[in-house]
Amino acid sequence: MTRVGWFHCLAGASGDMMLGALVDAGVPVEVIQDAVDSLGVERVEITVGEVTRHGLGATKVDVRVTRSTVIRTWPHVKQLLEGASLALPVRQRALQVFERLALAEARIHRTSPDLVHFHEIGGLDAFADIVGTAAGLHHLGLDAVHASPVATGMGMTRGEHGLIPVPTPAVLELLRGAPVYSGGVPFELCTPTGAALLAGVVTTWGDMPEMVVTAVGSGAGDRDLEEVPNVLRLVVGDAVAASSQGDAAVVLEANVDDLDPRLWPGVISALLDAGASDAWLTPIHMKKGRPAVTVSVLTPVAHVEALRRVLFRETSTIGLREREVTKRSLERSVETVTLADGAEIRVKVARLDGEVVNAVPEFDDVAELAAKLDRPVKAVLAEANAAAAALMSP
Repeated sequence: MTRVGWFHCLAGASGDMMLGALVDAGVPVEVIQDAVDSLGVERVEITVGEVTRHGLGATKVDVRVTRSTVIRTWPHVKQLLEGASLALPVRQRALQVFERLALAEARIHRTSPDLVHFHEIGGLDAFADIVGTAAGLHHLGLDAVHASPVATGMGMTRGEHGLIPVPTPAVLELLRGAPVYSGGVPFELCTPTGAALLAGVVTTWGDMPEMVVTAVGSGAGDRDLEEVPNVLRLVVGDAVAASSQGDAAVVLEANVDDLDPRLWPGVISALLDAGASDAWLTPIHMKKGRPAVTVSVLTPVAHVEALRRVLFRETSTIGLREREVTKRSLERSVETVTLADGAEIRVKVARLDGEVVNAVPEFDDVAELAAKLDRPVKAVLAEANAAAAALMSP
């Protein structure tokens, strides 16, 4: 059974709203507090209360911190997280979110991530928000996290260096590729920490996926807004099993015209290692007749974020196209056939309603056997194909 979560971002998102939604959905506050305490920083206290927003009950989490004069940068935060006694998935998710914040601020301020000093990465409250959220999601055992389009708010807000527009530059940078809208509310609804958390944990964006609901949590923001209930909702449930209509999947694509062609085999291998169902290149011509390729990746929803990272890290693309598709697959198994000399070759077998409709020898086995016997590969392949054909339904 696949366990999923869906964030309803009708009033944006912030770190404390996420913590509130997680606690309201059943995560013990001790799970969050213990994760933050493991960092060994100055005292950070998580407190929980109940509030209403537009008459709807919600959990309000407050993060109380001691005054600190420590200026922390991304390298310092990374060192803290790597030395903390956190579960591996919690540490990896927290590192990923903090890295997103560092990269976003570096792009905005035109500097290196290692040189950025700023509140979102250095504030003690950010440790609670990010590490606590990572620990809460891990406690719920979610296989995939989805989210609605994100309301950002509008107008102006005051930052460390003066007035800045809403949505803030950091929020827009962090939510590149995600659906956003202002919501018509003249306040900052989505904070940089909230945006980084969403960007770091969400696999797909859109309406609530089909699921059997097992828990619902509402995390309240500070303001009691007139326009919308200021809550972030988290719906948790078991994904409905794939029907005869097929399995949900995602296709990621990018057009690339400036990558050394010798790098592509490694890119394809990295994509498959990261969980892609398939990955391929299509030759194209771009503007001014420049030759290029489209790199395409077919993936289960759960691996979307990991594959985004591979594409951005291993290729020169700066943007991706993403679309949900339906994937239909035959029932598959791996069987073996025995050749005349007694050697065994694996065969991929596909069935339709119990009938074998495809049987294909594993080429790596064929090539390995041919080298071992000092026979032409084509000869061993022909023999393997003949043996595999015997598995086909008459």
